[in-house]
Amino acid sequence: MKPEEIQQYGDALYQALKTRCAIDPLTQTHPGITIEDAYRIQLRMIDQRLAESGERVIGKKIGVTIQVVMDMLKVDQPDFGHLTSGMVYGDGAAIPADTLIAPKAEGEIAFVLKHDLTGPGVTNADVLRATEYVVPCFEIVDSRIRDWKIKIQDTVADNASSGAFVLGDAVADPRKVDLSVVGMTLEKNGEVVATGAGAAALGHPVNAVAWLANTLGGLGMGLKAGEVILSGSLAAMVSVQAGDSLRMTLGGVGSAGVRFI
Repeated sequence: MKPEEIQQYGDALYQALKTRCAIDPLTQTHPGITIEDAYRIQLRMIDQRLAESGERVIGKKIGVTIQVVMDMLKVDQPDFGHLTSGMVYGDGAAIPADTLIAPKAEGEIAFVLKHDLTGPGVTNADVLRATEYVVPCFEIVDSRIRDWKIKIQDTVADNASSGAFVLGDAVADPRKVDLSVVGMTLEKNGEVVATGAGAAALGHPVNAVAWLANTLGGLGMGLKAGEVILSGSLAAMVSVQAGDSLRMTLGGVGSAGVRFI
């Protein structure tokens, strides 16, 4: 893909983010787009956001970690996107639904790093040593692609469909909790709508973070101390709209809540 096309699509996605007006799938308007092209578009979109908003990158998200989504997108590996300071909310926050296009919520485990992690060669033990703590988290995904009609190239270009994220008010030491067997319950308006376990994220959330560090290392990038890493959904996405109230609980870790207004 030509540099001017990368710029064109990155700018179009950023405008869709700003105006909350979705665009046609990039795989429809440019059928030859590759995943490598999509990551270049993603960086253009993020650069535009940072330059215009004054936000900064505070972490990364890992997507497509659960098998049902891999099957849907016909891929066998995850993707990643950037988290900015304008995306983060505290436990119990009220998020205006009209700031998003078609939001969906995912229950996840977030890692907060105390040391840098730079691949290749990062192991699970390295991830555990570098982690300050883990925290229950909602990722609010959103798609600037019309009607969520996405292929893997579309979601990658669209910053892995990142919207916002909510961190809970309890933390845990991942060296003292087996995150692969931690159970997750997600309630919407008081009703349980999804359940899952840590193993849903590539068999273990630590596997997902190691994958990210090694993938970034191959691109000349790394994870930095203080960054937040969303390790991937533990169950299917749940659609949300104004008036909805959600709570997710991680067994032995804590909970997180969010409202949409």
